[in-house]
Amino acid sequence: MTASDKWRNPLRDARDKRLPRIAGPSALVIFGVTGDLSRKKLMPAIYDLANRGLLPPGFGLVGFARRDWADQDFMKVVHDAVKEHARTPFNEAVWQQLAEGIRFVQGTFDDDQSFDNLASCLAALDAERGTGGNHAFYLSIPPGAFPTVVNQLKRAGLAQTAPDQWRRVVIEKPFGHDLASAKELNRTVNEVFPEESVFRIDHYLGKETVQNILALRFANQLYEPIWNANYVDHVQITMAEDIGLGGRAGYYDGIGATRDVIQNHLLQLLALIAMEEPVSFKPSDLRAEKVKILSATRPAGPFEETTARGQYSGGWQGGQKVPGLLEEGGFSPESKTETFGAITCEINTRRWAGVPFYLRTGKRLGRRVTEVAVVFKRAPHLPFDDTATEELGQNALVVRVQPDEGVTIRFGSKVPGNTMEVRDVTMDFGYGHSFTESSPEAYERLLLDVLLGEPSLFPKNDEVELSWEILDPVLEFWARKDEPALEKYKAGTWGPPSADAMTARTGRHWRRP
Repeated sequence: MTASDKWRNPLRDARDKRLPRIAGPSALVIFGVTGDLSRKKLMPAIYDLANRGLLPPGFGLVGFARRDWADQDFMKVVHDAVKEHARTPFNEAVWQQLAEGIRFVQGTFDDDQSFDNLASCLAALDAERGTGGNHAFYLSIPPGAFPTVVNQLKRAGLAQTAPDQWRRVVIEKPFGHDLASAKELNRTVNEVFPEESVFRIDHYLGKETVQNILALRFANQLYEPIWNANYVDHVQITMAEDIGLGGRAGYYDGIGATRDVIQNHLLQLLALIAMEEPVSFKPSDLRAEKVKILSATRPAGPFEETTARGQYSGGWQGGQKVPGLLEEGGFSPESKTETFGAITCEINTRRWAGVPFYLRTGKRLGRRVTEVAVVFKRAPHLPFDDTATEELGQNALVVRVQPDEGVTIRFGSKVPGNTMEVRDVTMDFGYGHSFTESSPEAYERLLLDVLLGEPSLFPKNDEVELSWEILDPVLEFWARKDEPALEKYKAGTWGPPSADAMTARTGRHWRRP
């Protein structure tokens, strides 16, 4: 019998979603704790969870790095990160409670003694803070170091569970660089941690607006009758960034925009938009439908016409002159790493047969935006003459993931006046206007789910491998091309001309977000 089985609140109804679930006694170990992700996202998210009362008094935070720090040095790093990046206001009482459980272990991944010291540190936390032997290990490190770290955890006895304890491992993307490497990575991790204990972080799935896709589709009767090939013309999924890659060459060179974003973020969004209604929102039922839709998804060909890639050159953005990729340093002049990627997918199901899904991502584009646009077929306009609807576009439902999170519906309306003229208008729902509480950061939700053992928002290995199966043929085609250099696009524009050509061939065009 576990601790959670010993006592239950008789006044609490399990169906009542108004009271949040609070994590039980546990410790979180962060490998790669000196990196930007830890400083800007993970540490602030942990504090925000504590500030919202969602972490237990028995909670420990352990940093692991090669720095020669004492606990107090690491505590100051966490304090400064929280002060600078936390979403919620700083509360000294909350900080003091959290700080009591902060520890630091110095070491390297290949040093046995370092992991023995980590085991001793966690045992001390179990005794002093009551963390109960429940430990999560966050691998914010290069994928090449995963085998070393997970095997060290196994050797030190830190991966071994007991009947009333759990051990979990959290993996940051990229999940491999192709299907073969993803399978090898999954095999390596699963040799130490069973699949139910592996949490692969795709931070987009932690965003409120992404989860709202499920509510929009399945809690409303309005859209389901038209959510199919009879009414939908095409779907566009865009993740655009207005920043360049200055200082990130070491990570990005050889990976590129397509592997970095389309393989995980955008294909997960495609699955949520296209999946059938699950039997329930239990993790197993939800993931079963995502796997079905990814299994039916293929890249549409011929790839010369249905894909595009490019590399940004210098230009003007936000009133400032910015350099091109190859002028930022760290990249070879012959680098074929794309900073813009676009592919066309088709889903071989009755619901979506014949509906193209256009996925695009890029750096140094016109603005920072992530959105999903479901574009509907044109009405026949039989009662109208040609001039009445010449300025009318296609109806669209747009889910804005970031920024200005919300949903927009575009439809036609009569222009005031004596003649029948129809133009596009929009109805807009914004999270910031409709709800008094602000949305939590994605990492808040995901870290809490790790501590709760709630896997709904984490891709499992079959989803990861299916995503690579979709993408690998495109990547192999690009690798075979003999072009001496990638097509260039100016910073501040919306990608290379080939991206416009891939939609124009079928009489469509990209939305301007």
